[in-house]
Amino acid sequence: MSTRDEPRGFTPVRRPVRILAAVALAALFAAPFGVEGQNGTNGEPARDRDFIVDSLRTVFPPADVPVTLTADDVPEDRFAARAPFGPGEHLVYKVKVGIFGVGEGFMAVVGTDEHEGNPVYRVEMGIQGSLGPAKVDDLYQTWFDVSTLQTWRYVRDIDEIGYQSYRHWEFFPDRMRWERQDNDEAGDLGSALPLDEIAFIYYLRTLPLEVGKSYTLSRYFQEDGNPVTIKVLRKDQRETEGVHYNTIVISPEIQTDGLFGKGGKAEIHVTDDERRIPVYVKSDIPGFPGSLTLHLRSIQDGYPLHPQSRAEAMEGRALRADPTNQR
Repeated sequence: MSTRDEPRGFTPVRRPVRILAAVALAALFAAPFGVEGQNGTNGEPARDRDFIVDSLRTVFPPADVPVTLTADDVPEDRFAARAPFGPGEHLVYKVKVGIFGVGEGFMAVVGTDEHEGNPVYRVEMGIQGSLGPAKVDDLYQTWFDVSTLQTWRYVRDIDEIGYQSYRHWEFFPDRMRWERQDNDEAGDLGSALPLDEIAFIYYLRTLPLEVGKSYTLSRYFQEDGNPVTIKVLRKDQRETEGVHYNTIVISPEIQTDGLFGKGGKAEIHVTDDERRIPVYVKSDIPGFPGSLTLHLRSIQDGYPLHPQSRAEAMEGRALRADPTNQR
């Protein structure tokens, strides 16, 4: 069996009709985007089913025990974009269909690296789960710029019953092209500051998310995935694993069928603090038995690179550690 470091190639087996619940929840985040304004517009992007199904697999899985970093391990970078996340952050989720647990997932900022001389975040997401005989063991990796938050490299490694796929994209914004390294496929970039599905999740966390506002997002690396509208609905409270969180509720909208498409209803709850961590996700899909839900199980904090973001993170961490604080 191939390792994660070796391309497994693409096996042209028709994807099973079943949608593993844990996988499906990933699509709640895997919408293309990039902010163009705060008054949302209704575009009509034609996104094919393969993109929808592929992006269903992004947000969860139990990884190896994460490496614990200290502030001294992560130097500040005044040229980095302000962002609430940083190296060392590791989030673990439980995935359910109705009342049934079907898997676990993780999202992790593994560290920083360089790509063609550009400092980048290296981020991983994975999913491991099963629904009856259907099993999933997928890994996603992205390298996105610490200053512009644009993606330079994206790798998707899928291992499921009847379907294996390894895809490796490199992005060349100076030529407005993307190229697959695992085959000869190439195409035009949909944005000069492209984002893949995984980088999108982290970019979303940098937005103001003001209640009542809408954000039109057009930074997905393939043009037919643009635009997406993110509506900020309300403030709320959620309890998961015995912890109560004040949250901001957002609703992504895509002009296609799918979890965020016409006729469906989806909500994402992120923490109403400086972290903007996804705490709870729910999707009601027409014709699908039961809601798909994602529940935060554990948080390992990271260290933001930008000095002001680092200061805000440390202040928030101190407040949450104070037993008299009800935040």
